[in-house]
Amino acid sequence: MWAENVGQVLDAQTEPVILVGHSRGGIVISQAAETRPAKVKMLVYLSAFLLQDGESLSQMAQADTASLVASNLILARDKGYATVREEAIKDAFYGCCGAEDVALARLLLQPEALAPMGTSIRITEENFGRIPRVYIECLRDKAISPAVQKQMYIAMPCQRVISMDTDHSPFFSAPEELVACLTSV
Repeated sequence: MWAENVGQVLDAQTEPVILVGHSRGGIVISQAAETRPAKVKMLVYLSAFLLQDGESLSQMAQADTASLVASNLILARDKGYATVREEAIKDAFYGCCGAEDVALARLLLQPEALAPMGTSIRITEENFGRIPRVYIECLRDKAISPAVQKQMYIAMPCQRVISMDTDHSPFFSAPEELVACLTSV
């Protein structure tokens, strides 16, 4: 569903665009690129899930033993969503952020739908595979560990890997550096 929404936005564009996906957004941009490859110039994964065909976010997340998210996930299966324990939010997502940014970020957090987490990604070499990829790894990330980020971008090679010495949320903790990274691609 999210990828289809992105696809509709892509359909309205007159030229190919650069899609940036953060965290779970990586599966969204991968799937959108699969369905509209002519509309995508480049994919940028910002500490994001860069999955291979047939993998799911939950498979990759559960294998990440260094992540603070999996061990602090609260599943509300009857309601179809998950949240992260309140006391783990700062360390998991915003470890390098100031108190003001953490307070704002907490207001923006929403429960995560379970269905997309367990859905396997479907991508092909002829569509998704032809689009150049860049990975921006966050070296202090405790939501998607640096080791798992590296595992993903090695398994799905990228044209370029950029390293940032930040937490999972560089748009809060290092916005100027992130802008420089994004404009460099």
